Amino acid sequence: MDLHGLNFTGKEGARKDHDIVVYALSTCGHCRRALEFLKERDLAYRYIYVDLLPFETKNAIKTELKDRFRENVAFPFAVIDNTSHLVGFIEPDWILSLGLGEKP
Repeated sequence: MDLHGLNFTGKEGARKDHDIVVYALSTCGHCRRALEFLKERDLAYRYIYVDLLPFETKNAIKTELKDRFRENVAFPFAVIDNTSHLVGFIEPDWILSLGLGEKP
């Protein structure tokens, strides 16, 4: 499946250090915290609520992410620069992976 053809919601930010794409669930507290984390740091990112998509599309996304990153999919699932990823929201991991250099 071509994930680029999905209807992502874009959030503008002054910081465009990375291409950040977040696959989230609309009812997930960890997902909300992850998106708020990016917003608070004024990072540009795109996101999509996977649970609001048709069943077949949701399964295709999960299969594509699992195959590409050799990782079980849990949410939030963030793809950084189309080369690395984060599973779940553990703030120190996000700080490190995004090169934010701040203390957790």
